[in-house]
Amino acid sequence: MPFNGEKQCVGEDQPSDSDSSRFSESMASLSDSECSRKSFTSDSSSKSSSPASTSPPRVVTFDEVMAAARNLSNMTLAHEIAVNENFQLKQDALPENSLASRVKHIVHQAFWDVLQSELNAEPPEYEHAIKLFEEIREILLSFLTPGGNRLRNQICEVLDTDLIRQQAEHSAVDIQGLANYVISIMGKLCAPVRDDDIRELKATNDIVEVLRQIFHVLDLMKMDMVNFTIRSLRPHLQRQLVDYERTKFQEILEETPSALDQTTGWIKESVNELLSLSETALTPGAENSSKPSLSPTLVLNNSYLKLLQWDYQKKELPETLMTDGARLQELTEKLNQLKIIACLSLITNNMVGALTEGLPELANRLKRISAVLLEGMNKETFNLKEVLNSIGVQTCVEVNKALVERGLSILNAEVQANLIGQFSSIEEEDNPIWSLIDKRIQLYMKSLLCLPSPQKCMPPVPGGLAIIQQELEVLGSQYANIVNLNKQVYGPFYANILRKLLFGEEAMGKADASSAN
Repeated sequence: MPFNGEKQCVGEDQPSDSDSSRFSESMASLSDSECSRKSFTSDSSSKSSSPASTSPPRVVTFDEVMAAARNLSNMTLAHEIAVNENFQLKQDALPENSLASRVKHIVHQAFWDVLQSELNAEPPEYEHAIKLFEEIREILLSFLTPGGNRLRNQICEVLDTDLIRQQAEHSAVDIQGLANYVISIMGKLCAPVRDDDIRELKATNDIVEVLRQIFHVLDLMKMDMVNFTIRSLRPHLQRQLVDYERTKFQEILEETPSALDQTTGWIKESVNELLSLSETALTPGAENSSKPSLSPTLVLNNSYLKLLQWDYQKKELPETLMTDGARLQELTEKLNQLKIIACLSLITNNMVGALTEGLPELANRLKRISAVLLEGMNKETFNLKEVLNSIGVQTCVEVNKALVERGLSILNAEVQANLIGQFSSIEEEDNPIWSLIDKRIQLYMKSLLCLPSPQKCMPPVPGGLAIIQQELEVLGSQYANIVNLNKQVYGPFYANILRKLLFGEEAMGKADASSAN
């Protein structure tokens, strides 16, 4: 699957070819050159996905809001399990030395202290211990498969609390023996990763500590079982993901009619941007000509490209991309770091490339230094200008070292100051080198989105990006897979929005009139 940090080819690991064909069908009326405006007048897509409506707003009840929230939660979880190979559940850990952590420790310790005093009493009190074994029995039974009747009967027989109570009344109960039996059953049921925990349990002599650790290991085994179930479900979810997400989102849309407002605004912003560029490109004699026509595919791809420059802290994502928000934000942050590394490399090559020619290891070393110093650059406390200055100083040191090794003179003070100054200026608005690298990366990402699904090879990397080619291909592959899956799931909703925005009610009315004639 994509999104696991490994290089993937574009178009791989999508749910199925049939899903791609469904998306193509839903967008067929939006093709660049074959469709007619008349195809946009049909109401073939989801009736609830219209971005505008003349009817009065419908009152949404609390139950409908909660139902929509449950659908969104289920859809998000299913999406994460399907696309994220590393997804797993973990136990919540309270912050160390926090109030909640201290209270929990005190309460738990008090419980085990009471149990210790009861077992040490004369005669011993076994009621709390019996209740613990009853709880342990239910947990062990929950691990069994439906066909494990023999082991189920054995557990119920050995951990029969009524029998244990009768034995306790006659001072014949063997608490240590019961604990040893539980540990042996846990050893049969646990994952191999818990073998060390089982060995530690067997080596513990204090019965209260044994019971305490049994519950700790059982909690770990519960989480192991949940994650095993998730891994087992993943292939099935991947096969059904497109239909499942689309159905769930349709249910959300029916319960919350405004669930496409952000998505409509996102696409509309792209339409306005492309129209503005088209009008600017018109020749003076064509000013009074008809409104430029836009390709729906171009509009949608341009919308996706805008996500790579999205302000994820201040701007809400479109509703149709909420499930991939964290992935897109991470990709954008990595891309910003790669842009700066490419800028630094370009400046270095322009200024001292002639002196360092034939030293590929130097370029790689400078790249590693830059990547390390730029870690965390998306945090608010990160001082980019200061870090760029530090990278400039370190670059001068490394270049001088390489020149000395070749028997050449080091860079003079003026060249070093100029290099550091150009590095520091990268963060300035409208920096020409930043703008150049940004345009070339946008061009590369755009070419990725234009590739047909069966295409397995990556497009050529534009000039000036060779230093980040490997990382850019991995990142681009992950980005393209996110986009392709999103298109397959939400294609019908996008088609209806594009139909309304590109061929509004007036154009649709004209098309209806002409067809009537």
